[in-house]
Parts: sequence; structure tokens; C-alpha cells
Amino acid sequence: MFVTGFPADAFGTNCYVVATAPGEQCVVVDPGIGVIDRLDAVLAEHRLHPAAVLLTHGHLDHTFSVTPVCGARGITAYIHPADRELLADPTKAINSIDPRALLGGLEWSEPDEVAPMTDGEIIKLAGLEITVDHAPGHTKGSVMFRLPDQEQEICLSGDVLFAGSVGRVDLPGGSMQEMMVSLRDKVLTLDDETVVLPGHGPATTIGRERAANPYLRQVMEAHS
Repeated sequence: MFVTGFPADAFGTNCYVVATAPGEQCVVVDPGIGVIDRLDAVLAEHRLHPAAVLLTHGHLDHTFSVTPVCGARGITAYIHPADRELLADPTKAINSIDPRALLGGLEWSEPDEVAPMTDGEIIKLAGLEITVDHAPGHTKGSVMFRLPDQEQEICLSGDVLFAGSVGRVDLPGGSMQEMMVSLRDKVLTLDDETVVLPGHGPATTIGRERAANPYLRQVMEAHS
């Protein structure tokens, strides 16, 4: 499997590209703010051809470039139904930031083709089999994507799990109670060797987070 990524210009949101190998079809995960040029360069360097865009949730820093990425190639965007309204109107998730500042004066439009994802679904795209884990807490429709690799599983965790932390729960649709349930049922059930590629910040592993992440430790202590 081939996985590469880079942080967006704003908020350091990680945009990932996943394929079976260079020179093949790929999926793009969370194309955020100002990523078009760098994404095009990555695709050209590795001779990759996007088959779809996968969104871990509907926040604008993860979805900003979804429409131009999809529109330029006639491909579908996938998002959980609970966050579908945020793809139609991303300002619904913003309570403290002027949406005009984020949009930079641009008129927002959603992709022509949008498909839903369900918990436990295995999406088959670009030769990949991607398992969807619905993990609300950061938003109602937050998901993680799991991809089996030859040696260790890869989890694209969006804003559910970070190295040393978890996603914020104080924006519209957020819930600490739901986050704790997601950590218990969706994160702590993964193998320690699972590589975590989060929506912000560096990669980590489930084992590392199980040992040191204060939120995971809190969940484990509550259910010990």
C-alpha cells in the first residue's frame, strides 16, 4: 500500500492520498484549505489518479477543497449522513469564527456527486478495501477509515484521535459523552500495532496512545 500526506496551509489539516501503489488509482482524504497545488504535485509525482474523495467529517478545514478536487475529475465525495448538512452549508459547524474569513470571499458549493457511508461499511475503491468506523464526538458524523496492510493496519482517524489528545467537542454537534463512547468502542478495540494517521499533527500508534493519551486512560479507568 502507498500512503502519503501533507498539512494544509490553514489549521495544519492533514490531507492524505492512499493507493495500492504508485501509478495507480487513489483516494484523497480530507482536502482542506489551500491544498490544490500541493495535491496536484503529489498526484503527478507518483502518477496517481483519484477515484474518490473521502471525508472524515464535515468541518471546513477538512472539506474546503472537496468540490474543486471532485469537479476537476468527475469523482464522488463520501461523507457520513450525520455530517451531510455541513457539506451543503459548512458554516453550520462554526460558532466563533467569521465564515467569510474562512471562505476568503469564495461562494461555497458542494460537489455534484455525494455518497453516504455507514458504520462498518467496507468501501471498495481504487483497489482498496476501506472500513468505515462511525465515531461521533467531534461531530455527529465523524468517522475513521481503516485499511489493512500486509504488516499492520492503518487508521485514518480524522479528528477523533490525535497523538496525545482527541478532537475538540465544543463546536456545534460535538459531545464529550459521545467522544468517550467512540474512544471506548472504536479506538481502544484496535490492535496496539495499528498506525494512526490523524487529521492534525504527527502519526502515532494505538499502543502509544493507549499508554500515554490522557483521554484513553480516562476511558480505560472508567471501565476497569
